[in-house]
Amino acid sequence: MKNTLYAGVAFCALAAGAAQAGGHLPFTPGEGDFNWDSLNAIADQYDLTGQTVEITGPWTGNEKEKVDKVFAYFTEATGATVNYSGSDSFEQDIVVSTRAGSAPNLAVFPQPGLAADMASQGLLTPLADGTADWVRDNFAAGQSWVDLGTYAGPDGAEALYGLFYRVDVKSFVWYNPIAFDEAGYDIPETMEELKELTDQIVDDGGTPWCIGLGSGAATGWPATDWVEDLMLRTQPPSVYDDWVTNDMKFDDPRLIAAIEEFGYFARNDDYVSGGAAAVATTDFRDSPAGLFAIPPECYMHRQASFIPAFFPEGTVVGEDVDFFYFPAYAEKDLGKPVLGAGTLFGITKPSEATSAFLEFLKAPIAHELWMAQGGFLTAHAGVNPATYSEDSLRAQGDILLQATTFRFDASDLMPGEIGAGAFWTGMVDYVTGTDASEVAAGIQARWDSIQ
Repeated sequence: MKNTLYAGVAFCALAAGAAQAGGHLPFTPGEGDFNWDSLNAIADQYDLTGQTVEITGPWTGNEKEKVDKVFAYFTEATGATVNYSGSDSFEQDIVVSTRAGSAPNLAVFPQPGLAADMASQGLLTPLADGTADWVRDNFAAGQSWVDLGTYAGPDGAEALYGLFYRVDVKSFVWYNPIAFDEAGYDIPETMEELKELTDQIVDDGGTPWCIGLGSGAATGWPATDWVEDLMLRTQPPSVYDDWVTNDMKFDDPRLIAAIEEFGYFARNDDYVSGGAAAVATTDFRDSPAGLFAIPPECYMHRQASFIPAFFPEGTVVGEDVDFFYFPAYAEKDLGKPVLGAGTLFGITKPSEATSAFLEFLKAPIAHELWMAQGGFLTAHAGVNPATYSEDSLRAQGDILLQATTFRFDASDLMPGEIGAGAFWTGMVDYVTGTDASEVAAGIQARWDSIQ
């Protein structure tokens, strides 16, 4: 079974029978648009019969079902058993298990910060030599992914500790294509054009934007995404990185300017549905509703790839609503930056099968098998986009593949009291009238107090 996955009729019959009986092989090897050759290469290289790879991560429920199906193909190719356990308390569980000496082989980190902390404590093992070069050559904006997975070890020496798998993108503007067509509006290609379109909509008697920051105890977080996206569009990536680590202070004029760029959109009564005063009080889940009103209460809504979950029931992406890339400034010449998040694999207990599994994750097939199930984006440039389960995901994946820079959500990388505290509340203060410089100074004072 191992050596050539679809060399003959016998294996195809076995795989089909297994899929029908256990449901663990949803796609028959050798069929469809998948890169089966990349799985065959793994099968040819490894015989791991009797070995086990233990993995833990944040995926539970439907996500666990999908990833278990992906991992089943590694088992078919190599003979190794893969045991994945998902947990809502992963961040706490992985620290306890590694310190207790009962770590799994691999951990799936939902953000780089915890992985970096564990690497500095000697609780992670660097990835194999050459992996950084491979990522650089095979991922869109490859250097960005190398940077995000590179941390200092216990001796202070930096190494690549994380391999990213599954990405979320935040740099989207959602819009009503029917309303756009009726008004004769074109999709803006630059930030300058987006601002021109914003003014044109107002001149035509419409309201350009729906923006809402409400989220219970987390009220304010949507504004931090705006500021992060605008930082990447007004400053080089190195400045963004310095801001995340507080090497560039929050009250730096460059950050204040990014906050004010958000204010350009959010603090103008003519630009926002309900007026600027409604921004802080409108729940983010309700904020896109204006796109679907007749006539539309707004024409655009900047939000991440998850927002369709809060669209009216029956909404079809690509027909009732669509999206475009939140554009960069032509005059800044900073390429096409993309803001997002993602999960990365780190080695917590090395083994032969663990190394083989990481090679599997580098293969296009490991990404395509989840792409075909939905709810998955990847920066892997070697995948076949035809395997995406729907056109909207394919279009999102294309935006990711065209990125020249990718950066992780800054607030997720900052200390919790800042990224999930002072930054959130400060942005609420800003949209309700406080000056940007005063807001930024207050956030920096809070950061100084916890150091």
